[in-house]
Amino acid sequence: MSKIKIMTDSASDVDKKTAEEMDICVVPFSVTYNGKVYTEGVDFSTEEFYDMLSSGSDYPKTSQIKSEQFIEYFNQFYKEGYTDIIYTAICSTGSATYNNSLAARDEFFKQNPEAEGKINIHIIDSHNYTGVYGYPVIEAAVKVKKGCDVDEIIAYIEDWLSCGEVHFVAYTLEYVKRSGRVSAGAAFMGELLGLKPLITIIDGESSVAEKVRGEKNIIPKMIDLAQKNMIPKTPYVLLEGSLRDEYEKFRDAITKTLGYPPERTLKIGATISSHAGPKIIGMVIKGNKRR
Repeated sequence: MSKIKIMTDSASDVDKKTAEEMDICVVPFSVTYNGKVYTEGVDFSTEEFYDMLSSGSDYPKTSQIKSEQFIEYFNQFYKEGYTDIIYTAICSTGSATYNNSLAARDEFFKQNPEAEGKINIHIIDSHNYTGVYGYPVIEAAVKVKKGCDVDEIIAYIEDWLSCGEVHFVAYTLEYVKRSGRVSAGAAFMGELLGLKPLITIIDGESSVAEKVRGEKNIIPKMIDLAQKNMIPKTPYVLLEGSLRDEYEKFRDAITKTLGYPPERTLKIGATISSHAGPKIIGMVIKGNKRR
């Protein structure tokens, strides 16, 4: 009988409570801020990290998850009798973490040759960030509890990832400017002209879908983009940062327009907000299949 472990990393924005309830292993990223190294989800809560950013002058830096960390988890789950580990990773073009997990799998079996045939380690490149893979990871854990088999669960995750799109607006531009999502010149002009970029990330590639003039137009533009891009009646996920009021307005407006509420809301954690800033609203939708 198979025993399946669902695994992801903290850039998926699967929150601690959900991870515990659904028995999901979330491998944390490290964040360096003001010269000190923190572990996401361990050394601070998401809200505490937002407070750190608002009260400090430094910009956080994230570090890849190393192979040694993955090997520790693989050894643990092997000893616990798991027959399958399904790890869905942050975009391989945005972090070396995915490749490190592949190297860790090779090293694990080198160290434990008797494990061959007893445990299978499935590693999936999400090709994206945040809820694009956080949502299907949570649903995969639901499927584990329902007794679905490994092939069905992997097929579900890969189907979602082949269609998933993330769209968000950063209300402050210094983070996306530093991360390269928006060029320094464009960010400067945007600030000067009161423009906010509506950023789309598909298969690891980011682009500015539209430049929105005036904050009152952000939510209507986001909803318009959702209606144009998403497959009708498919589940969608909202992304919430530190702007609670704007998130609630967005949730109410998109629910009314689409005729049904979001499947989930994920609060962006330290890894994502280090690059996008905490002041965002966003959504994850299912668009046309690309793979």
